[in-house]
Amino acid sequence: MNPIAIRLLNQQLICPQFNNPEDVVNYMCAMQAQEYRMMRWAVEMRTSKPSAKAFKEAFDSGKIIRMHLMRGTWQLISADDYWNLIELCAPKSIAVIKGWMSSNKISIPDDELMRVRDILAQTAADKKSVTKEDFVDALAKKDIRLDNHRLSYHIRMAEMSGTICSGDLLPMKATYALTADKVKQSAKLDRDNVLMLFTRKYFQSRQPATLEDFAWWSGLSMSDCRKGIALLGDSIHLEKYNGRDFYLTDDCKTRGFRKDKYLLISPYDEYLISYKSRDIVLSEEYKHKAHNNNGIFQPIVAKDGKICGNWSPFKKECQVEFFDGEHDTDMQDEWARYMKFKTK
Repeated sequence: MNPIAIRLLNQQLICPQFNNPEDVVNYMCAMQAQEYRMMRWAVEMRTSKPSAKAFKEAFDSGKIIRMHLMRGTWQLISADDYWNLIELCAPKSIAVIKGWMSSNKISIPDDELMRVRDILAQTAADKKSVTKEDFVDALAKKDIRLDNHRLSYHIRMAEMSGTICSGDLLPMKATYALTADKVKQSAKLDRDNVLMLFTRKYFQSRQPATLEDFAWWSGLSMSDCRKGIALLGDSIHLEKYNGRDFYLTDDCKTRGFRKDKYLLISPYDEYLISYKSRDIVLSEEYKHKAHNNNGIFQPIVAKDGKICGNWSPFKKECQVEFFDGEHDTDMQDEWARYMKFKTK
């Protein structure tokens, strides 16, 4: 088994199968989206013809939704999965939010929660796409003034209830919309079917991956993760690599890998953040170059799937710093693909 080649192929980082950004997000199930500007490249680099315009169209039309879904952090999800994923992930996400509130000695009574939620919903309904500052103004008109922390908790709880979701894509600032105006109601699956779908999408797009990887990424309990794998039955199997058990699906892509391929990868990209253990693609001695212990991830360069450097996404010229030795290479082809994405 060549785990690096398999991950590159199944993460759609080489030989991508999809033309549209919404198809990528649907396939990946959920994609980390902390970095508001670079999440666009994280999706589009997995398409056959990367286009910032195509991403904005999919986002503004509600085919792609950005929200706090898992582990208390931002993800992109497909509108097709929206309602089912909220049903599956909201209980654990709400528990995380309440844990943070407790550690910050913040308590939000139910009457405040519902009153603020109603104002957030009405503001989003009236303005269609609103910023956090719009919420602050609307609350102030009702003589409600919340500090940034408290308001953030209210927004996250409103997201988890399915009341508000992401609005239109702005260059630098997140917006919110009324979910009822943005996402169609879909047929509700029972929890086991949602868990099975969620599990299959994770392993299909991140394989080979371990049980521990899945538990880290999903934020679900270990028992739920084991159950999700069991629900997949014979469509998933184990293979050992360096003493660890990795899961692969029956439709795993294994052909298409080619050597001497460089990739300019976004910060917080699923290529790293999907896994609890990242040593397969990132040497232990260099992990501080890719992310710190506080969960801050950097833009990274990969050669043949191995993380070997950092790059600067917002410079006019290609700037790469390799940290694993000399690289005699021309990065202009990959830089040109990135620059074309920004203008197309």
